[in-house]
Order: sequence, then structure tokens, then C-alpha cells
Amino acid sequence: MSAYEQYIAFMTILRKEIRRFTRIWTQTLLPSAITISLYYMIFGNLIGSRIGEMDGISYMQFVVPGLIMMSIVTNSYSNVVSSFFGAKFNHSIEELQVSPIPNYIILWGYVSGGIARGLLVAIIVTLVSLFFTRLEVNNYLLVVAVVAMTSVLFALCGFINAVFANSFDDISIVPTFVLTPLIYLGGVFYSLDLLPDFWAGLSKANPLVYVVNAFRYGVLGISDVDIRISLSMIGGFTVIAYLFSLHLLRSGKRLRS
Repeated sequence: MSAYEQYIAFMTILRKEIRRFTRIWTQTLLPSAITISLYYMIFGNLIGSRIGEMDGISYMQFVVPGLIMMSIVTNSYSNVVSSFFGAKFNHSIEELQVSPIPNYIILWGYVSGGIARGLLVAIIVTLVSLFFTRLEVNNYLLVVAVVAMTSVLFALCGFINAVFANSFDDISIVPTFVLTPLIYLGGVFYSLDLLPDFWAGLSKANPLVYVVNAFRYGVLGISDVDIRISLSMIGGFTVIAYLFSLHLLRSGKRLRS
């Protein structure tokens, strides 16, 4: 395929993905805004007023970056896992594989759909947060870089989950028993400095710790982890997930019946 034909194939997949989640926006976009508003009211206003400050800033400001990243992670992940498994379930992915479209174009088409949903939800959640607190971004370039890498990483993770899933029940196992605990234990609602040394060290095995702290540093200028380590870890996880996803797509072992 020529470069132009590859571009057309990529944009076709991407448009399909965007139309899929925007068509049912009451199920894909609105719930995130409502859920995050509840977090802001409960953790920010009610509990935050009793906690006071965290790392020298108000508790509401402290939790906002983590909640924004939580929305990006869950939506980038869920969009790809549901969409690609649906394509695998109805065998339409097999039609893409027998076409001359390169595997990396197929992969990036689905991943970009997850990125688009994650970024759109991030914008909605950020606008909602402005009703509860004031945000002054410390480093815009870092914020954009972390959001982009995180969206790609968890969209790829959603793709991997979809490949290995054998039923619609399987696509909910990882978000429920793996992703949710990692998010809540990733420093969204607390600083690692509050933990004993052992648990603080153990927490650094959680990739969400680097995601949340890198974004918090970009927004507020504070972090529990060295920003260079955070970016290296996010980048490393992303490269590994991308290569593994491409390998799964090329092998096709779990995609053909």
C-alpha cells in the first residue's frame, strides 16, 4: 500500500472509533463527568476541608491531577478493549487482517480511538474541576507529554486485554481486579510520603504512581518521584506494550477462529 492509502485506512478506522463512542456519549462521556464531580464534592470539599493541606497545597488541588489521570486511564483503556473485542467477536478483524493494511496501521487506528476518547474526557473533567478549584499549570509541555504517553500506554493495554479475552465477561476482569486497585493505590488521594518506607517502596512497582506523579508535577510542580524516573518508566512501559501488541496482531493466534 502507498503512504496515502495507509493514511486513508488509518483515518477510516479512527473515524469509526470516534463515531462509535460519540454516538453513545451518554454512556461513554457523561458518566465520567458525573463520577468525577462526586469525587470532587466528597474528597475535595467534604473530606478535603478536614484534611487541610497536602504537600503545601490544598487537598482539592492535590487530588485534581490524579482524578484527571484516572479518567484518561480508564477511558483510553475501556474504549479499545470493548471496541477491539467486539471486532474480534464478530470476526470483522479477520477482514482487516486479510486486507493489505499493515498491522501497525490497524493497531494505531484502534489505539488512536482510545486516545481520542481519553483526551476528550480529560478536557471535560478538567473543565468540571474549575468549578471546584483553581489550577495553574506549572509546565504545559510536560502535561501534554504525560497525557499523550499515558493515553497510548493504556489504550495498548486495552488492546492486549481484548486479544486475550474469550468472552465479554473477560474484558471486565482486568479493569475490576487489576486497573482499579492500581489506580487507588497509585497516589491519587495521598502522598507517598505518608506511607512507611516499606509500603512507599512497594508502591513504586505500581506504574500508576509514575503516571499520577508526573502529571501532578506538570500541573502543580510537586511529585513524590523524580520526574526523570517517571517519564522513563512511562516510556518504557509504553514501548513494551506497543511491541507486544504488534506481536499479537502479527501472530493472529487469538484473533482467528
